[in-house]
Amino acid sequence: MYGLSPSEADQRALLRDVADRLDSIADQLPLPDQVRADPALSEILDDEVRHLARLLGYLTGESAFRHRAAARYPAEVTVFQRRTTLALAQAAESAGAALAAFGAAIHCLAILTGLPHQTPGPARARARNTALEQLVVRFDESRAHLAKAAKRLRQAADARSAPTVARPAPPSLAAFPARPR
Repeated sequence: MYGLSPSEADQRALLRDVADRLDSIADQLPLPDQVRADPALSEILDDEVRHLARLLGYLTGESAFRHRAAARYPAEVTVFQRRTTLALAQAAESAGAALAAFGAAIHCLAILTGLPHQTPGPARARARNTALEQLVVRFDESRAHLAKAAKRLRQAADARSAPTVARPAPPSLAAFPARPR
């Protein structure tokens, strides 16, 4: 495609590789029973935000390159290449949503960090519980967006290209006997 035509197998491998990377990021996120007011969560978020941001940058760049190339060389674009481009763009959308949920999780961690400096009491306990609940929700949202993106990429990688079916030529007029008048 576009001068350096990657094979369909290469494109399938690309889609699966990106899906595996998304799954790897999701796998690093703590499960609901592991979420605590712990500085280690900040480190996990820092690492996974960086990984996801790099991957989102890659998805964005790859999608943009493919869109430009398709506009310049429309005759060279195959159905599978269009499907690959769409899958990468959809993955970028889901990765962006996961990154937004990470941003909200960072906010929850900041709230938890500030709570020990407040006066102890029921309000502080409620704020802590709410921040922890929201942190769990944000990790779940991120995980769901990442899983959705990975699933779409694998579906695109596993989709079979429709075989080209030769259409029979329409019968010519000579094939029909003339009607008697």
